[in-house]
Amino acid sequence: MGMKCIGVDVGGTSVKIGLFEVTGELLDKWEVKTRKEEGGSHILPDVADSIREKMAAKGLDLKKDLAGVGLGVPGPVLPDGYVEVCVNLGWHGLNPQVELSRLLDGIPVKSGNDANVAALGEMWQGGGKGYKDLVMVTLGTGVGGGVIMDEKIVAGRHGLGGEIGHIHVRDEEWEHCNCGGVGCVEQICSATGIAREARRKMAASDKPSALRQYGESVTAKNVLDAAKDGDELALEVMDVVGRYLGLALSMVVMTVDPEIFVIGGGVSKAGQFLIDVVQKHYDYFTPISKYKAKLGLATLGNDAGIYGAARLLL
Repeated sequence: MGMKCIGVDVGGTSVKIGLFEVTGELLDKWEVKTRKEEGGSHILPDVADSIREKMAAKGLDLKKDLAGVGLGVPGPVLPDGYVEVCVNLGWHGLNPQVELSRLLDGIPVKSGNDANVAALGEMWQGGGKGYKDLVMVTLGTGVGGGVIMDEKIVAGRHGLGGEIGHIHVRDEEWEHCNCGGVGCVEQICSATGIAREARRKMAASDKPSALRQYGESVTAKNVLDAAKDGDELALEVMDVVGRYLGLALSMVVMTVDPEIFVIGGGVSKAGQFLIDVVQKHYDYFTPISKYKAKLGLATLGNDAGIYGAARLLL
C-alpha cells in the first residue's frame, strides 16, 4: 500500500477534503461545514478532527501512511504560508499551514491560494493534463485565475499572480468593481457581469429577445442558453464578453506564453460554444503568432481544489 496525501479546499460554506494516492487517484472525498464564527477559529481544528476520523476509519496511520496535507485557501498566501486576511473566513494574520501541521502532530502541510491550487489540480489530473505551462481562468460569481509554469504555481511576490479578473480592459466603464477598480474583466465576463451586460443591452434597445421575459432577474445561464438558440440580443452580449476575455487572454499570452488556457467555473458549462465566442477575439488580438496557447475547458469541476491541494505536496 503506497503513501497517501490529503487535499483540503477551504470554501466559504464548506471545506472539501480528498484522500489521494500520490499517483493522483482520488480514493475518497468528503466535506465539513465551514464554521466562520469567532474569527474562523474553528475551521482548522474541524478539518484536523475530520482527517483523523477518516484515517482511523480506513485503518491508516497519520504519521506512517500520510505524505502530508495540502491546503487551498480563499485569499493571498505568502511564500511561507502566512495569510494576512481571508475576508470570507474571518481570518486575519494567520499561518494556516503551521497551525494545521501543529493540529496533526507535525506532519507536513503546504498551502496556496485556492484559484492557484485549482489551476495546479487541472494541470495534474484535469483539462491541462500533459501540459507543464498553463493558465487557468475561472468564470464564476467573479473571475479568478492561476498561473502554472514548469508545473509550479507562479503566485508572484505579493500573491497577485493570476488575478486575471482584475486586469483593466474597458475604459468607458463607470461602475466600480468589488476590488475598487473600474473596467475589470470580472465586471464583464463573470456570471454576474454577463447578467449585468444583458440588463444594459435590454435597457439600451427595443430589440425583441427571449431574455426580456426574465427582466432584471436575468442570469448568465439565461443569456448563454438564449445565445446558443440564436437569440440576437444574447449573441450581442456574448460577443462583448468574448471580446474582453479574448483581450485579457491576449495580454496574458504576451506576458507568460503558456501552452494552454483552461477555462473553468460555472460559465464554462457552456462548453465549446463559449470557447468559440472567445477564440475569434483572442486570435484577433494575437496576430503575432499562430503558435500560441490553445483554449480548452476545465474538467475537474468543484474537485479541482482538492486535487491541486494534494499536488502541492508532491
